[in-house]
Amino acid sequence: MRARGLAAALLAVLVLAPLAGCAQSVDPIERLGKKAAERVRSQGPGVPGPPALPGVVDRVRTRDRVVFLTYDDGVERDPRFVDMVRELRLPVAMFLTDSVAGPGYGHFARLRAVGASIGNHTLDHSALRGLPYAGQRAEICGQQEKLRARFGVRPRLFRPPYGAYDATTLRAAGGCGISAVVLWRVSVDGGGLSYARGVHRLLSGDIVTIDPDERTGVSLRERTMRLLREIEDTGLRAARLEDYV
Repeated sequence: MRARGLAAALLAVLVLAPLAGCAQSVDPIERLGKKAAERVRSQGPGVPGPPALPGVVDRVRTRDRVVFLTYDDGVERDPRFVDMVRELRLPVAMFLTDSVAGPGYGHFARLRAVGASIGNHTLDHSALRGLPYAGQRAEICGQQEKLRARFGVRPRLFRPPYGAYDATTLRAAGGCGISAVVLWRVSVDGGGLSYARGVHRLLSGDIVTIDPDERTGVSLRERTMRLLREIEDTGLRAARLEDYV
């Protein structure tokens, strides 16, 4: 009996010993140290941080011999331009303002159907720089919702009107789901090509904006054809912006 009792006592010690050792650190967070544990607990489980700020780009860093064609506002709705985009399979990006393009969203739906992409250019084409956060967010997020309702997409590319933005613009754009603020290095108007900075010739990765032209009366299709001839003469080609940004 006595031997049987000693064996039982020894078995109890072997079983309980590892349990006692585990009880020294039940909560793995405590192993981080007191200050670290308090920091982790203060954040709470699964609490997301602020949205990432979008990058700002006016030219893409690439070795590919490509440039990117972008169009703003949506004031020009030339059906021949749609035909050209379809026939040439031309990758173009349209940054739309609701107050301008809204009455003609059907035209841009046809452009999208033949391969054009849709970007955000605010609800009312307001100059954003200097506006409070709430006002900038309303302009950007409001247009995100308009484009989602009309085209079923929430664009991730955004162009601020007049190319004007500030740190508040980036915060508001990030909060609206924007991943990149797209400016330009080259613009096309009635007088040909203009360069915002750098050398005065087309370079690989250039983002080109084709501005509305109310002075010369040259159609959007014709201005784009002139640009395409210059792109070809430089040994470049047009590419889809979303594939690079």
